[in-house]
Amino acid sequence: MKIKAIKDFPPPTTKTQVRSFLGIVGYYAHYIPNYSEIASPLTDALKGKIKRESITWDERCEKAFTELKGKLVSKPILFVSDFSKDFILQTDARDIGAGVVLSQKVNGEEHPILYLSKKFSRAERNYSTVERELAVIIFGLKRLKHYVDGQRFIIETDHNPLKYLNKIEGSNPRLQKWALSLQPFNFEIRHRPGKLHGNADGLSRLE
Repeated sequence: MKIKAIKDFPPPTTKTQVRSFLGIVGYYAHYIPNYSEIASPLTDALKGKIKRESITWDERCEKAFTELKGKLVSKPILFVSDFSKDFILQTDARDIGAGVVLSQKVNGEEHPILYLSKKFSRAERNYSTVERELAVIIFGLKRLKHYVDGQRFIIETDHNPLKYLNKIEGSNPRLQKWALSLQPFNFEIRHRPGKLHGNADGLSRLE
């Protein structure tokens, strides 16, 4: 489960998918020597004006893609969890899917422990934005309960209204149910702007 979401990331076929992948790997670029050089075939593939224009996927792109995926699932990026430190649950939702990254800080540097992603069902795609964002948190906690149960942890989201969950749940039965299910956990919700949220954001854009 730790690395499946990255290993299963398919070769991009559009510029949007290339950007999503580079959003994930670029977040950890400071751990990858010669990152710009390795990623150059992928950044070259983004040239052009049409956002979802098909790309030319050649051997150089495939080599760069495979190498960067490998670096995402090995040290010094991927770390083993340390239960003496706070966990960070980074979540993001898009129209079609969700991304979750469980991380910890080691010597002030953020390191992922595992990656999760899922596609939303047809019903989930009809959720409001705040419902989708909260659904991702619930999804992550269900899968990662054995990490965070009894532990203090931080939830980082680019959806600022979730910081005021007790106010926005109102008369929405779905939000009320999910908010209730969060009560046993010891966590703090922090807002992180989307431009700083590239790891979870990229996973949420998997198609």
